[in-house]
Amino acid sequence: MKATELRNFSIEELRKKEKELRRELFNLRFQLAKGELQNVKRMKAVKKDIARILTIITEKTMMSSKGEAHKN
Repeated sequence: MKATELRNFSIEELRKKEKELRRELFNLRFQLAKGELQNVKRMKAVKKDIARILTIITEKTMMSSKGEAHKN
């Protein structure tokens, strides 16, 4: 998923998506351990998507805290 798409989501939606991706990564790790994983590249992609989501959540929280600081 691209960062531009993720920036349109709310923080709650991003956290939900992060939870889904972490669950998927967990399942991929199990498949890898059992030797059933067909696409190993998917693990790397999921990790990067999680990192993107966490980065955008941080950006959004920083922006909202900056906005609150200027209002006071």
